[in-house]
Amino acid sequence: MKQRFSLSIAFLLPLLISTLQGVAQEKVDLNRVHAQRTLEIVKGIENWKDLFNGKDLSGWTGDTEGYIVKDGVLVCQKGAKTLQTEKEYSDFVLNFQFKLTESGNNGIGIRVPDGGAPSADGMEIQVLDHRGEKYNGMSADGKRKLTWLKPWQVHGSIYGIYPAKTGYLKALEEWNEETIVCIEDHIMVILNGAVIVDAYLEDLTPVDGNPHPGMHNKKGHILLAGHNDHIEFKDLKLAEFSPSPSKPDTKADNTPPAGFKTIFNGKDLSGWKGLADRDGSKRRALEGDALKEAQAKADENMKEHWSVIDSILTYDGTGQSLCTDKDYGDFEMYVDWKIPPGADSGIYLRGTPQIQIWDPWDPRTKDKPDPANSEEWVAAYKNGRNLGSGGLWNNRRSSNRPLVLADKKPGEWNTFLIRMVGNKVTIWLNDKLIVDRTELENYWDRVGNRTAPLPRADQIELQHHGSELFFKNMYIRELPY
Repeated sequence: MKQRFSLSIAFLLPLLISTLQGVAQEKVDLNRVHAQRTLEIVKGIENWKDLFNGKDLSGWTGDTEGYIVKDGVLVCQKGAKTLQTEKEYSDFVLNFQFKLTESGNNGIGIRVPDGGAPSADGMEIQVLDHRGEKYNGMSADGKRKLTWLKPWQVHGSIYGIYPAKTGYLKALEEWNEETIVCIEDHIMVILNGAVIVDAYLEDLTPVDGNPHPGMHNKKGHILLAGHNDHIEFKDLKLAEFSPSPSKPDTKADNTPPAGFKTIFNGKDLSGWKGLADRDGSKRRALEGDALKEAQAKADENMKEHWSVIDSILTYDGTGQSLCTDKDYGDFEMYVDWKIPPGADSGIYLRGTPQIQIWDPWDPRTKDKPDPANSEEWVAAYKNGRNLGSGGLWNNRRSSNRPLVLADKKPGEWNTFLIRMVGNKVTIWLNDKLIVDRTELENYWDRVGNRTAPLPRADQIELQHHGSELFFKNMYIRELPY
């Protein structure tokens, strides 16, 4: 028996080694992995509108003779120029299919002013068969394939600004599917299930060395930028993601407005969990049994101190912070909050402190009499609470202050609209803009003035600071990222 077992191992071992080597050599395509997360959010979009109705050129202006509709397909005929949407768009997701001809050239202009050149006055996402003979050849010795194109000219690139990854175009006779995310300064291009561009304009210097003023536009038309070649398009649809109104359009508490989902149902703590570790980096490092044990303990603490009373999420002031059980990346969030006099709280985004909540009228003199003169009042207010709620209080380099004091008096309900795109946060409090696209710095991972990037997604936390707290009408809309 022992000998037969040894022979079996001897027989199977080379096969096992060969299999493991094959697995190790098989590379994971991170561009496709990255796209899966974004496409999952895109799949859940409900506010799609057709840019092209499949019948005629309604909603478009420009070269309406060079572009024709044939069998539900929008055809850019050879020699056609530019076709432009009648409407302007700011933040959006555009999804479409296209079919190339050999060496065919076109482009998707975004945020282009009326009559402007897409590659300069706006931004042009290349639509190009960069594999074509027109752009490629062989070296004189016939040993090397050469291309005349710059990296920022290949398909999917933001022309002159940022180069795209290659290798994902289908054969010429096949339809390609593309998704363009254009939200604030974030531009993402997904081609046939792979991310080929993921860029933040404010962090970029155009690679071609030209100024490209159009990359700073906030809105503009969408264009099909013909370059005299036959290209076909179909299924063009768009979903808008411009900032929502500063207060939700609802008629009843804990009922989300159109496009949003509730993250507090007004009945129980479904969708929430306790804080497994106060330090975000240590919490994210937890795994296995250690994570299960820490989370179970945190959940027990949550149940003791957080509850729902009269459809209001209520905290008794003696436990720990409350966390969403789902991670969020880019999003808009409404939340109503109320605090008693002297209270202190905050909202962590991606597990990072924090949007400050506190009482601006509390001088923090505790059991001492009110300050007697202006110098004493300044000393009492040195912690900044007199400036109001909503500032990104733990920032060191970027602003940590609200633009204006917009709080209502303690005991009254306040409303935040929080919009987070990349590492930038915009906040409205009680209809007033108090934070305008300010960087939220990574509080947990920093040495001196240097900080690590924010997590791309993490939990939202309602911060505990030893005060009673009250929340309701908490709604969220995920933004594709």
